[in-house]
Amino acid sequence: MISKDNAEHYVWGQGCDGWHLLKRPDVSVIHERMPPGTQEVRHYHRNARQLFFVLSGRATLEVGGRREQLAPHQALEVEPGVAHQVFNEGPEPLEILVISCPPSHGDRVSAP
Repeated sequence: MISKDNAEHYVWGQGCDGWHLLKRPDVSVIHERMPPGTQEVRHYHRNARQLFFVLSGRATLEVGGRREQLAPHQALEVEPGVAHQVFNEGPEPLEILVISCPPSHGDRVSAP
């Protein structure tokens, strides 16, 4: 069994957390926590297809120049090569699952 309590943990951005729930050569599942007012860097992946699933809070995703608002239990898929960025513009922490196939680490390219 795996949980946030025993998963590999890392810190990114401005106080954001990530936990590797599944870290295999063919797929990655990461539970991420973003405090209010944080965002990731706009980027794309050459090969990875990603699904962002909101567990709690509200997410703003900018995908290919279009902004989408996601509430708990809503998801959005991002295809390889499409620039995207996740924001927590809400008043509470945002918790999401990021599912990547293949894994996105080492596949990330900064986007203008």
